[in-house]
Amino acid sequence: MTSVQDVFTRVEPSGGLSGFRLEFYDALTARADALFELVDAMLCADGPVKSLVELSLAPEHRRGHGALYDAVNAGRVEFDRLRSAIGALPLPRAGDGRITLAVDVSNWLRPDAAVSPGRLFCHVYGRGRSADQFIPGWPYSFVAALESGRTSWTALLDALRLTPADDATAVTAAQLREVVQRLIAAGHWAEGDPQILIVADTGYDLPRIAHVLADLPVVIAGRVRSDRVFCFPAVNTYRRQGGRPSKHGSVFKLADPGSWPDPTHATCTETTRYGSAVASAWDRLHPRLTHRTSWIEDDGGLPLIEGTVIRLEVEHLPGGLHPKPVWLWASLTGAHRALIDVLWQAYLRRFDLEHTFRMFKQTLGWTRPRLRDPKAADTWTWLVITAHTQLRLARDHVADLRRPWERPAAPRRLTPARVRRGFRNVRPALPLPAGVPKPPRPGPGRPPGSRNRRPATVQNVGKTVKRDLTLTEHQKQQAG
Repeated sequence: MTSVQDVFTRVEPSGGLSGFRLEFYDALTARADALFELVDAMLCADGPVKSLVELSLAPEHRRGHGALYDAVNAGRVEFDRLRSAIGALPLPRAGDGRITLAVDVSNWLRPDAAVSPGRLFCHVYGRGRSADQFIPGWPYSFVAALESGRTSWTALLDALRLTPADDATAVTAAQLREVVQRLIAAGHWAEGDPQILIVADTGYDLPRIAHVLADLPVVIAGRVRSDRVFCFPAVNTYRRQGGRPSKHGSVFKLADPGSWPDPTHATCTETTRYGSAVASAWDRLHPRLTHRTSWIEDDGGLPLIEGTVIRLEVEHLPGGLHPKPVWLWASLTGAHRALIDVLWQAYLRRFDLEHTFRMFKQTLGWTRPRLRDPKAADTWTWLVITAHTQLRLARDHVADLRRPWERPAAPRRLTPARVRRGFRNVRPALPLPAGVPKPPRPGPGRPPGSRNRRPATVQNVGKTVKRDLTLTEHQKQQAG
């Protein structure tokens, strides 16, 4: 009779799930056994993870709840080594072999954690008008590789917590640079391959990111506000009356159809979800930059960052919502019709990352622990990423244990939640490097009747670091 181990070894490719589990264990430098079993308990627990301590009751976690909390708070993970191990895994690609990355921020809300440092005001969207709120929490910037087609899978590659002293644009650009360089070092991109496409939603300074990453083989694309103003290249820079040559041509206002010339390209695509999708593209449009925000430190002349503006209009939206045109900007010029369709379709695929965030929070319990130390939050975040990566690698080896009311899923179409449901049956065939737990020895604890005479310090929320020069002071210095 063929064992589960033999079947799994025969179907799993080299360097797959088994190799990644060993790499993950080697990246644990303190409390390795407890952290490793904690991830297995997260993967094999019945139902969603509702609290951290309940994971100690899972059969896969052979240690007590004290060892669990000690591992999260005092355990150490080599994040760079884990990033390299995840970056070396196979990546999903588009039909033309292009790698598509998505960057977005998800918030770990901690409104009641008054003594937790590093909290920022996180923007939380509401359903009604004026229902948006700013709640204290830890924002995390995630980078993931997207798959093609309708799916809820993404390949998470990196996560970074934003601190009060960070410039969001600079930190995001540095994070993307490190991810792209790791992918190139791992052999996922070589000369002659299509450029790596990075998509983002509104809120990011796309021209600034494109300017900082201009030396890398990447294309930055994302949504822009519908009230933005762009400019065409200057047709004639010579002025008969003298003066500085003109840098900007005619104005292109997204909110003014009268300023739109005939589009460079126009495509119409029939989709199963949105009906007819009409994309109109205008080539060689650049935003007019000013010495504000991320450009305040640039003492030289502001660059002209040309790109392509795309207006996407669909026939209908799911749920009967009224569709509104979406404006996109991409940091490339001379794009052909097929590439225009690739850009707006990649932007729509960016919403697959929202499914991953929902899986993190509702099933894997990313925001469930009430941790005080943000370093412990970073450790727990990477444990959740590791668990999600193992689910992605096990999607071809897990049987569909569907509920009676669920429809059968086609091969390679299992959702992450349904793969997690069958992960317990695959785990015995995987490497289990964690050692046997030693007999516990309870600590002395706090003496009876004593009080805590060193209460934790209440921490401020929000940005605490200011620029050396304000905008007014910087303009005075430039004028002087």
